Amino acid sequence: MDQKIISLASEKTADRLQEFLQTLKEDYLANLLQSQAVKGKAAGALLRAIFKGSPCSEEAGALRRLKIYICCIHLVESGDLQKEVASEIIGLLMLEAHNFPGSLLLELAKEFISAIKEGSLTNGKSLELLPIILTALVANKENLDYEKGELSGEECKKQLINTLCSGRWDQQYVIQLTSMFKDVPLTAEEVEFVVEKVLRMFSKLNLQEIPPLVYQLLVLSSKGNRRRALEGIITFFNELDKHHNEEQSGDELLDLVTVPSGELRHVEGTIILHIVFAIKLDCELGRELLKHLKAGQQGDFSNNICPFSIALLLSVTRIQRFEEQVFDLLKASVVKSFKDLQLLQGSKFLQNLVPHRSCVSTMILEVVKNSVHSWDHVTQGLVELGFILMDSYGPKKILDGKTIETGSGLSKIPNQHACKLGANILLETFKIHEMIRQEILEQVLNRVVTRASSPISHFLDLLSNIIMYAPLVLQSCSSKITETFDYLSFLPLQTVQGLLKAVQPLLKVSMSVRDSLIVVLRKAMFASQLDARKSAVAGFLLLLKNFKVLGSLSSSQCSQPIGVSQVHVDVHSRYNSVANETFCLEIMDGLRRCLGQQADVRLMLYKGFYDVLRRNSQLANSIMHTLLSQLKQFYEPEPDVLPPLKLEACILTQGDQISLQEPLDHLLCCVQHCLVWYKSRVMPLQQEEEEEEEFYKDLEDMLESITSRMIKSELEDFELDKSADFSQSSGVGIKNNICASLVMGICEVLIEYNFSISNFSKNKFEEVLNLFMCYKKLSDILNEKAGKGKTKMANKMDSVWSMKFVSDLLTALFRVLLWRYTSIPTSVEDLGKKEKGKSISLLCLEGLQKIFSAVQQFYQPKIHHFLRALDVPDNEGEEVEGSVSHRAAFQIRQFQRSLLNLLSSQEEDFNSKEALLLVTVLSNLSRLLEPSSPQFVQMLSWTSKICKENNQEDASFCKGLLNLLFSLHVLYKSPAILLRDLSQDIHGHLGDIDQDVEVEKTDHFAIVNLRTAAPTVCLLVLSQAEKVLEEVDWLITKLKGQVSQEIVSDEASSQATLPNHPIEKAIIVQLGTLLTFFHELVQTALPSGSCVDVLLKDLCKMYTILTALVRYYLQVCQSSGGIPKNMEKLVKLSGSHLTPLCYSFISYIQNKKSQSLKCAGEKKGKAGAVATAMARVLRETKPIPNLIFAIEQYEKFLIHLSKKSKVNLMQHMKLSTSRDFKIKGNILDMVLREDEEDEHEEGTASEHEGQNKEPAKKKRKKELKCLS
Repeated sequence: MDQKIISLASEKTADRLQEFLQTLKEDYLANLLQSQAVKGKAAGALLRAIFKGSPCSEEAGALRRLKIYICCIHLVESGDLQKEVASEIIGLLMLEAHNFPGSLLLELAKEFISAIKEGSLTNGKSLELLPIILTALVANKENLDYEKGELSGEECKKQLINTLCSGRWDQQYVIQLTSMFKDVPLTAEEVEFVVEKVLRMFSKLNLQEIPPLVYQLLVLSSKGNRRRALEGIITFFNELDKHHNEEQSGDELLDLVTVPSGELRHVEGTIILHIVFAIKLDCELGRELLKHLKAGQQGDFSNNICPFSIALLLSVTRIQRFEEQVFDLLKASVVKSFKDLQLLQGSKFLQNLVPHRSCVSTMILEVVKNSVHSWDHVTQGLVELGFILMDSYGPKKILDGKTIETGSGLSKIPNQHACKLGANILLETFKIHEMIRQEILEQVLNRVVTRASSPISHFLDLLSNIIMYAPLVLQSCSSKITETFDYLSFLPLQTVQGLLKAVQPLLKVSMSVRDSLIVVLRKAMFASQLDARKSAVAGFLLLLKNFKVLGSLSSSQCSQPIGVSQVHVDVHSRYNSVANETFCLEIMDGLRRCLGQQADVRLMLYKGFYDVLRRNSQLANSIMHTLLSQLKQFYEPEPDVLPPLKLEACILTQGDQISLQEPLDHLLCCVQHCLVWYKSRVMPLQQEEEEEEEFYKDLEDMLESITSRMIKSELEDFELDKSADFSQSSGVGIKNNICASLVMGICEVLIEYNFSISNFSKNKFEEVLNLFMCYKKLSDILNEKAGKGKTKMANKMDSVWSMKFVSDLLTALFRVLLWRYTSIPTSVEDLGKKEKGKSISLLCLEGLQKIFSAVQQFYQPKIHHFLRALDVPDNEGEEVEGSVSHRAAFQIRQFQRSLLNLLSSQEEDFNSKEALLLVTVLSNLSRLLEPSSPQFVQMLSWTSKICKENNQEDASFCKGLLNLLFSLHVLYKSPAILLRDLSQDIHGHLGDIDQDVEVEKTDHFAIVNLRTAAPTVCLLVLSQAEKVLEEVDWLITKLKGQVSQEIVSDEASSQATLPNHPIEKAIIVQLGTLLTFFHELVQTALPSGSCVDVLLKDLCKMYTILTALVRYYLQVCQSSGGIPKNMEKLVKLSGSHLTPLCYSFISYIQNKKSQSLKCAGEKKGKAGAVATAMARVLRETKPIPNLIFAIEQYEKFLIHLSKKSKVNLMQHMKLSTSRDFKIKGNILDMVLREDEEDEHEEGTASEHEGQNKEPAKKKRKKELKCLS
């Protein structure tokens, strides 16, 4: 039968074929076709013949064609056919689709959609036909019956796609369906349907099925809706990461972890690769990604910026055209995140409104951690980002070449946090990725070598951390380090010391690195440049410190601990220790030769020998002999000769040049340190070797002799009495200055030596005091001479006292200071005992204040121990209890009592310096209080009470106290109401700009009085108001960002605005309170100068922020259905209580300036005086145009908002003065002629009268209430 049909089809006309087909039963053809296809016979030829004999022009033919078509679809789906046969049939069906009439195409499409919705597809092979059918349907021009109406082919397609996307998709066909849509002609709206459907399917698929689906989705998104596709992918993986982290941390008690970590990361990595590949082919996708993530920066970035999107961005950096933009975006996100965190930490008002979220830095470090799962495409971007952050935000050079250093972990500045983040990224990446280690190390070393002029401490710290992490691993990269050693001679000394300290653990495990360093150092030792020789000395001293000789004290016996990695490498065999001894003694020989070089080189040796001795005690003999022989060159052995040291021999004269040859004070300092340390640490462990102890006895005797003879010596013995010349211009003067600094240094060394061996004996302390008197006499002469010459000493002396001695002294003094100050009132103190015009008690307080601030600045982690050491309880048990807040509060109470006593004393006894110091101490201590603790609240209420009840007229005390009040208040709640009360007090004391108005005096704070109100309090409250405005501005920006995101995603916009209500309300209340604050100040008769300038600038800022709020409501007005009532109240208040007063205030300023100008002209009558006054007036009135512009902008946007919200917001606004003008020639000529005849002053006065019409006389001021 099949052969007959095929032979009839080969005839020229199809008439006989049609007739024959009509004679067959309906199901017969279908069964025939099925049996032929399954057998793999010529099913294609048979199908072609059937289609030829079933023309669409006849109804019967069309129906037969439809039935066969549907039969073929079922055949292909059954999976019974061979692959080639199935492909042939699909190909034929594709070709025939365009011959169908529209109604049948619609039937076919419906057949497909019902099969998809019911899940009756078996292998989805036939889905290739659906795009062809839908395309043919669109091409069909006739209107079709669809459900209950007639639709065009295009509209039918839209309805079909809508039905398809709203139905259920079988999990296994999601990818094929998505792929299918790329071949369907879709409108923007249809693309949106499909993209949303595919995104909804993500959560229903297995993890491994998502990458191919994402690939198909990205191909589909090239038709449009790219941003939504990207947003959906990022949001899905952000949520998945969050759930995964919760499971890992065990917050949720789940029976089992749903996805293994490795699998999730591999899937994410594949998807990132797909997206990057898609961006390479379609740049628009990259632009949309950046737009989407930039939009998230403004609002709540946690929805957009997440570990997945950061990893994606870092991969996109491999595409050159996007590299710079992506790094800029990441840099901006990091710094913004740190700035936001800083802003939140400093304001309780913001903390209550905005929940704390994870910082971008945490997310980036999470990406580093995740990149271990073969994310090679991310690692390069991570390394670049790390270096960009370190380069951009590292320490900057300042004028004198030194960098600003702050204590570790204390850096509050966002830039410092960003730099630290860069270093952490590089360190963590180095630990995880072996492949990239060489590159990181190379880049760090390049920066160390090439950036000699700029600060590189952050790179040295990173290098040190890298080497400390794994010295053995770095042996493979040792060639890079040895190359760097070649540049040591050309680098600054500080860099050399930092670099050698960093590579020190590597020197212990790699002989080749050590040997190459020694070769370089030996060359440098004899270089012509002084810096190179100093670098060599620094290098050799470091080697001596770290290569221990057998028998040296262990690190636990040394006073300074050594890093863990160093200690663990120190455990060498006996052979190594013996080799070390030979090596160290060889270095010592080389260093002895340096004692004949310049003073700077010798100085380095003297400073370094003591450290070497502590680390390598077996070198003591060698070091002490070296020092003794050096000291003997300058020591007078005869016991009666004064002075005991040959100072002349320490000075080198070469022609006119006079310089220091031997830093004798540092030599002596090194001797005494080594001697004291050796006696206390090494000698107790030795029993024999008496001859060596004799050797140390000689040194002791020498120091004893020098001490007694220095005390006996007069200044005349050194030729340094008052008659000596100390000028820097003559040779004798320079020589005397050098001698004086040596003598003072020697006195300092002997003071420390005698204090350290004194064991608190009276005789020794008398010697210490005598030495100090010698030091002081010389110091006074130098200061006196420097004062007369109007120039300071050329080189200010650094003290040679060791930190240990200073800390011992301070520990002894601190308790005395604390006890004395808190126990003996200043008023009781003997007035005769004064130093530099300060009482001893005041000096005690100053010492305390400096100690408190130093501990806070540099030793933050140790504050708890510091406070515990201060507080010595009667019974030991109490010491365990008590938080930092408790202990700080105990100290605060002592100083509060002192301040109250001072404030309650007679006015003539009030010491403003002491009061200010007490406030500073209280400020330092109050920072240690936890803002949520009752102690903090007590401190705040006490400070507030002091401000309310004390009317001291001292400006600096008032400023300190109010600063303390504000710093506490912002951590408790917003200071807006406090500002309003203070502004009313200022207005009451200074009076009104309208002299006829009497102002009701409020007395909220007694600290505000006629002396302190302006400029002190006025400038303080204005700077505080500016901070509140900044916070409000930040909140508005955040809201605007959220709104723009909602408009883009367009999901549940009505619901999305609900969470903003508390923030909106808080913004309006803050602005309302600030409005009443400015309402008071613009009516205050403020003195000209800084107060007026700052007020005008702040008013301008106030209007700018009001405008920003109006623009926000313009954005949300349609979706939220109008504007809230309290916003209307705020606008009304601004129109009635601020804008008109601003114009009056401007008139007041201009009148005041014109009067001052007039006075200047009358007084001097000189052109110079008038010009100066004119320049001042111009400078002071400069902010006025900005303010007027800000007001007008505000009113302009209010008009827009009135139209959009259908609420008349302008009814409360009075029309402002018209400033439009045009020049009329005839009037101008007339005025110029009059000008020649009349006096200039009359013209300016009348002009001001005409230009500014003052408002009618104001009524008595009323108390304004804050907006609720």
